[in-house]
Amino acid sequence: MDLKEQILAYLGQIEATTLATSDEVEQFRIAWLGRKGILKDTMAAFKEAPNEQKRELGQLVNQLKKAAELCISSGAQGAETIDQEDNASHDWTRPDGGAPLGAHHPLSVVRRDIIGILERMGFVVTEGPEIEDDWHVFSGLNFPAEHPARDMQDTFFVDRDPDMLLRTHTSSVQVREMERRDPPMRIVMPGRVFRNEAISARAHCMFHQIEGLYIDEGVSFADLKQTLLRFAQEFFGPDTKIRLRPSYFPFTEPSAEVDVYWGLKTEVDKRITKGTGWLEILGCGMVDPAVLEASGIDSRKYSGFAFGMGVERITMLKYQIGDLRAFFESDLRFLDQFQGEY
Repeated sequence: MDLKEQILAYLGQIEATTLATSDEVEQFRIAWLGRKGILKDTMAAFKEAPNEQKRELGQLVNQLKKAAELCISSGAQGAETIDQEDNASHDWTRPDGGAPLGAHHPLSVVRRDIIGILERMGFVVTEGPEIEDDWHVFSGLNFPAEHPARDMQDTFFVDRDPDMLLRTHTSSVQVREMERRDPPMRIVMPGRVFRNEAISARAHCMFHQIEGLYIDEGVSFADLKQTLLRFAQEFFGPDTKIRLRPSYFPFTEPSAEVDVYWGLKTEVDKRITKGTGWLEILGCGMVDPAVLEASGIDSRKYSGFAFGMGVERITMLKYQIGDLRAFFESDLRFLDQFQGEY
């Protein structure tokens, strides 16, 4: 039985279910909506389905979730016993129905999925402060004094002399961890970052990043490429292809931009990939020896790689969302589309 037939069978099963007691309601809720329930297993199977089937299957999964919730709601109302004396003051003219169940925000879903993949690859999550000093954001990462990121037009400064600012990238956590840890280290750093940019469909003054850092003896660019290939295949699918294009970052040398092959099957694919079939997902590179030395790590003995990605960009690619501002507007018409995501 394929996934579509299975979901249709589940829908028929729910329609034939009658819940008479509160115990039956709770057992049904755990069996269908619990952490190890049928809907959780169905979502896992949905993620493995072919891309061309996901639109239809996604609608069926949402329908299945709503049917289960309605069954629970109806059963809870039918099973409730009311003591007329104790409820004499109850307003029976009030509209019936409980509050609708919420769902995880799409950014939270993608952030959790990315971190989960990296944790399975041996990375450990670590976090740092959002208000940082110049050393951890710029100087410790090999940013030259004249770099435009140090300008007020690009960065939100909180104070001067000494410079305190809202971090522009989670790379500041890398510096803190390199200062306090001894190699080897394999860490991933998620968090909010801030840049002084005009808000538009493609840019925002606040967004989310996830960065990874691996430092040990004998770490090579080949290790970096294999790590990123494994991540891409875990997140986008086992047949995903990647390519690395030369780039520049002050704190890595050599540096690269990473693209995934998205394909050219539809007009939307051609538009978002500008006819190439490739989409950029993150930046990466080998940690510059000057950065290692600045944090007290012997660059003659140790080497490492780092990579970073924007959670909003990955989420926009995954769900084909065209406007970055939708993530921050709390519009229920937008958020309700992700009721099936966990």
